[in-house]
Amino acid sequence: MPVFPSVEWFQAIADLVNKDPAFKHHGMVDTTMGVEVGDRFFAITFDGVEVTNVEEIDAARAKQLDFTLVQSPEQWRAMLENIKQHGQAELEYTLNSLDLATAEEFARGDDYYRRDLFYRYNQSLQHFFDTSAKIDTQFEQEPARA
Repeated sequence: MPVFPSVEWFQAIADLVNKDPAFKHHGMVDTTMGVEVGDRFFAITFDGVEVTNVEEIDAARAKQLDFTLVQSPEQWRAMLENIKQHGQAELEYTLNSLDLATAEEFARGDDYYRRDLFYRYNQSLQHFFDTSAKIDTQFEQEPARA
């Protein structure tokens, strides 16, 4: 059972998406997005109709990506548990809703034109995260608080 967040977890989703004809139905995707979970950063590269790379990166490299999706570990867990429970994100947990509902942007990036790729490919990205409903996810234990 892959642990979230980890390269193995994102790669498990990528492997399922790459075999899923429904993902290809959304059309071509050309972006490298970041995912920030606490102090960890991941880069996920979409090229055409597949995910071609998943890697853990540092904060400096995350700033070079097209955009980065940012939530606390607790918020990510709530989103992924909602997806698992319902087979896809309910309205309040869709990527678009999360972006609109937060005072700070959910999709962040210094270059507005590159950050706009989040909106352009939103349905494909949502499909990527909704695919997590098909796997059992174990969540990383939070460190004990003093």
